[in-house]
Amino acid sequence: MLKQILSKLPRKSSKSDSLDSAGSESGSNTPNLGSGFQCTIGGSSLTSKLNVVKRVSSAVFPSSIAAGAEAVEPHLSFKEVSNPQKHSLFISKLNLCCEFVDSSDPVKQDLKRETLIELVDYVSSGTVKFTEPAISALCKMCAVNLFRVFPPKYRSNFTGGETDDEEPMFDPSWSYLQIVYDLLVRFISYTSLDIKVAKKHVDHSFIVKLLDLFDSEDPRERDCLKTILHRIYGKFMVHRPFIRKAVSNIIYRFVFETERHNGISELLEIFGSVISGFALPLKEEHKIFLWRALIPLHKPKSVGIYHQQLTYCVVQFIDKDPKLASTVIKGLLKFWPVTNSQKELMFLSELEEVLEMTSMDEFQRIMVPLFRRIRCCLNSSHYQVAERAHLLWNNEHILNLIAHNRQVIFPLVFPAIERNTQNHWNQAVLNLTLNVKKTFCDMDEELVLACQCKLEEENKRSSAAAEKRRLTWERLETAAGVQPVACNFLSPIKPPACPVVC
Repeated sequence: MLKQILSKLPRKSSKSDSLDSAGSESGSNTPNLGSGFQCTIGGSSLTSKLNVVKRVSSAVFPSSIAAGAEAVEPHLSFKEVSNPQKHSLFISKLNLCCEFVDSSDPVKQDLKRETLIELVDYVSSGTVKFTEPAISALCKMCAVNLFRVFPPKYRSNFTGGETDDEEPMFDPSWSYLQIVYDLLVRFISYTSLDIKVAKKHVDHSFIVKLLDLFDSEDPRERDCLKTILHRIYGKFMVHRPFIRKAVSNIIYRFVFETERHNGISELLEIFGSVISGFALPLKEEHKIFLWRALIPLHKPKSVGIYHQQLTYCVVQFIDKDPKLASTVIKGLLKFWPVTNSQKELMFLSELEEVLEMTSMDEFQRIMVPLFRRIRCCLNSSHYQVAERAHLLWNNEHILNLIAHNRQVIFPLVFPAIERNTQNHWNQAVLNLTLNVKKTFCDMDEELVLACQCKLEEENKRSSAAAEKRRLTWERLETAAGVQPVACNFLSPIKPPACPVVC
C-alpha cells in the first residue's frame, strides 16, 4: 500500500537532471538554472576558477574581513577596478601590507612602498568609506608595521634624551614608516569617520602601544606621533582621561625610576595645548597632574631638553588658576639645584615667568623662603647665576611686588648686596649690585639705612664672637701645652699571670 502511494507522487528531479546533462553536452554559452547557477564558456567551467580565487582570498585575508565582500587581487590598481570593487581592493591592499618584508629583498620593499603610497593617495581622494572591516584592517596594518620594541640604549652619556652635543639617530626603515604614519594621520583626520566604530579598534591597547613609540630615537618619528596623538585626543573624547593617565605613568617612570626617555618634550608639547583647553574651575585630577607629574619633572638632570615645554605647561596652569602660583614656586624651591649652575639658570628664568603671573596674596605666602634662595643666587660665585638673579629687579611686576613688601624683603636681601659690593670678583655683577642698591635707596632710603645699621651691629657681634672663640682656643692650647706629655697617658696595666702552664 505504501509503495503504491509513493509511486503515484510526481518526480521533479528527472527534469532537472535532463537539463543538467543537456547543458554539459552543449558547446555553446548556455545558462543553466537547476540546483545552482553555472556558466560555461567555450566548454570550460568558471566554477573551478571561482574556487581558486576563494582559496587565495581566504589565505590572504581574514574571513571576518572578507565576509560579504568580493575578493579582489591586491596588486591591481584602483583605476583598474570598478567603484563597487574599490572598497574590497582597499582592504586587500591593507592586508597585503601586513606581510613582513626582509630588508635584503629590495623588490618586495619597493612593491610594499608603492602599495602604501597608493593607499595614501586613495584615502586623500576622499572617496573611501571607512566601514568596520576597513577600519579593522587599517589598524591591524598600522600595528604590524609601527608597533615594535626598540633596541637597548647603548649611549654611555645618555641622560634621558638627545643633548645638544649628540647627533640624532635616524631609523633606516623610515622610508616606509613615514608613509604608514601619513596614512594613519589621514585616517584619524578623516571628516566622515564614524568615531563610535573607530573607537572599537583605536582602543586603550592601541593608544598605549602608540605612546610607547615616543621613546624612539628618531626625531622624525616622534614628530609624527605628536601629531597623531594630538588628533586622537581631540577626536576621541572618550579616550581623553585614559590618555592623560597613560602619559602621567610615563612621566612617573621617567622621574622616579629610569630618567631615560626620548619623547618627554613632545609629550609636554601636546599637553601644553591640552592644558590651555581645560575648563574652569580646574578639576582635582588636573591639579594632581601638576603636583605629581609636572613639578617633579624639574628633578632629572636632563631637564634642559624639555624645560621650555615644561615651563609653558606650568604657566598655562597658573593662567587658568592664579592660586597655583605659590604651589609651583614651592615646588621649584624644593627641587632647586645646588651644584648645577646651568640648571639654576633655567630655574631662575622659569621663576621670573611664574612671578609675572603671581598675585600679591600668593606672593606674600612664599616671599620669605623665595628670597632666601634668591639671596644665595645673588652671592653665587658663578657670574651668570649672579647676573640672572640681579636681573629680576628689571621686571616691573616683580619690582612692584618687592616694593609693597620691602619691610620683609630688604632685611633678607641687603646683607647679600653688601657682601657683593665688597667681595665679588666679577665686575659686571658688581655693577648690577650697585644698581640694585640704588633701586633700594630710591624706594625707601630710611629702610636701607636701618638695614645697614643692623648689618653693622651684626658684623660687630659676629666679630666679637669670633674674637671670643679665638681667645678660648688659645687658652685651651696653652693649658694643653703646660701639662707634661706623660700625664696625658695612662700607665700600662700588666696582665695577670696565667695560672695554667702552656
